[in-house]
Amino acid sequence: MTKEKTESPKPRRKLPRSFKDLTPAKHFNPRTFFQELILKGWFTPRHGQPKRPIFPKLKTGEVAITWIGHASFLIQFTDLNVLIDPNFANWLFLMKRIKRAGLKLKDLPPIDLVLLTHAHFDHFHKPTLRKLTAPKIGVMPRGVGGLAKNLGFSRVIELEWWESFSQGDWKVTFTPSKHWGARTLHDQHRGYGGFILEHQGRKIYHAGDSAYFHGFKEIGRKFAPEIALLPIGAYHPETFRRVHIGPDDAVRAFKDLRAKTFIPMHYGTFKLSFEDMDEPPRWLMEIAEAEKLTDQIKILDEGVPRVF
Repeated sequence: MTKEKTESPKPRRKLPRSFKDLTPAKHFNPRTFFQELILKGWFTPRHGQPKRPIFPKLKTGEVAITWIGHASFLIQFTDLNVLIDPNFANWLFLMKRIKRAGLKLKDLPPIDLVLLTHAHFDHFHKPTLRKLTAPKIGVMPRGVGGLAKNLGFSRVIELEWWESFSQGDWKVTFTPSKHWGARTLHDQHRGYGGFILEHQGRKIYHAGDSAYFHGFKEIGRKFAPEIALLPIGAYHPETFRRVHIGPDDAVRAFKDLRAKTFIPMHYGTFKLSFEDMDEPPRWLMEIAEAEKLTDQIKILDEGVPRVF
C-alpha cells in the first residue's frame, strides 16, 4: 500500500514592515523618497528636444548607436534594427522625466528585435512597447514573458543567464548582473541581467541595471565585448550601490569587460537618486582623464546616431 504525499502548506507572504522593504537596498523612507525623487522632479523644468534623426547609410560591419535617453538605445546594422529597454515616457506614475527622449517614437525605423533587461517600469515600459510597429522578436529574462502578452511581438523569447538565442547571422546572450527583477511587491520570479549582441563581427554589451560585481570579469573573459553600454547614475546615497554603479565602479567594470569603447547611460533622464543630475558624466570624465581613458569614453547626445 503506497502512502500519499501530503503537500506542506505554502508559507504566508509577509507584508513589508516599512516602505524601505520595497527595495533590496532598503534605502527609502516615504518622506525622503517623496521629497527627493518626486517633489524635486515636479519643480525641475523638463528640458531637451527630440531631434529628427538622420540615420546613416551603413556598410557591412558598421554599427550605428543612438541613445534615446536613460537606458534606451537603438542599434542599427545594415540588416538589423535593435531596440534595448525602450522608454519614451514623460511620466512614470508620479515620477517626471526631466530630459525628453532624444527622438520621437514615430521616427524610429522598423524594429526587428527588442531586448528587455528586466521588468522595472523604467526599463520595461508597456505603453512604449505597445506603440512600436509590429516588432518581430522580444528577448527578455525568464519570468518576464508574461508581461509581454498583447504588446505586438510575433515571438517572445525568455532566457536564463548565459543562454543564447540566434536567428540568421545575429545572436544575443543573456548575461548576469547584480540587481533585482521584481516589478511589483512579492514579485520574486522574474529574472534580470544584461545582453551581449553579436552581429557582423561586432560585439556590443548592454549591462541593464547592476551594482559592481565579479560577473563583469567573467563576461569579459567569455566575450570581451568591443562596445560597452554601462550605467553611471543612481549611486547616492551609498546604499544605492547595492543595486547600481557610479562612474568609479563603471570604469572598473569597463576594464573588467576588456572593452574598447565605453558609452555611458542611465543618467540625466529621471531623478532616481540624490546626486545632482549632471554629476555622473562630469565625474566620469574626471576619472577618465586621471586614468587616461578619455579617448575610449564616448558620451552620446540623445537622438544623434553615432557610427562605430
